[in-house]
Amino acid sequence: MEVYHYAIAIVGGFLAGFINTMAGSGSVITMSILMLVFQLPENIANGTNRLGVLLQSLISTNTFYQEGKLDLRKSKPFVIPGVLGALLGVWAAITISNENFRILFTVLMALMLVVVLVKPKRWLRETSYTGPVPWYVFPLFFVIGFYGGFIQMGVGILLLAGLVLGARYNLIEANGVKLLIVFLYTVVIMGIFAWQGLIDWWIGGVLAIGQGIGGFVGARFATRYANAAVWAHRLLVLVVVWSVLRLLGWSPI
Repeated sequence: MEVYHYAIAIVGGFLAGFINTMAGSGSVITMSILMLVFQLPENIANGTNRLGVLLQSLISTNTFYQEGKLDLRKSKPFVIPGVLGALLGVWAAITISNENFRILFTVLMALMLVVVLVKPKRWLRETSYTGPVPWYVFPLFFVIGFYGGFIQMGVGILLLAGLVLGARYNLIEANGVKLLIVFLYTVVIMGIFAWQGLIDWWIGGVLAIGQGIGGFVGARFATRYANAAVWAHRLLVLVVVWSVLRLLGWSPI
């Protein structure tokens, strides 16, 4: 790799790690770098991207836990179906073309744009719901986990929607649970992609450096800054808009 390749990978990885921690869909950046800059085939880019996701989610999850913003016991009803769904999703990623899921992702992001803009106060509640877990949590998070296992891009936004609007978490604590789910299923998924020979370890390692740093900075900001939820919601709106425009071919980035 040339020097500028390293620079693009680390800076792009940092932005993706920060965005993934605060909102989601940072993999749009890393997948673009892997396919357009490094010219990796889509399936290898999908596997290679998981290395940075693993490191970033590990660092971010630990930071949320250390700062008291992640309750492991309370997270179980969301983590278990999410991980199980992801295991089925990674099988689809290995055996099925991603083209149809690009269409699905575009539709999902368009719907999410409406969700994050309508009644924004739902995203800015100060406390999380502590009552019984709703019956629809298992199937909902199984489906979201399946999507995350398949392609990763945008899964953070879907997890946040399920946690904030479905389970009624506040946005900051929802981010902690989101990161835990992503970390746990990525551990298993990495093994499957590696077994299939679908990871470029060198390129993925360089990208992961930037993602790890970005994840740490994003987690510190989210857990220590008083208005972090407001900024997280604003970033979430921007990311969803950007994702929709980019997939429709309207974004120059």
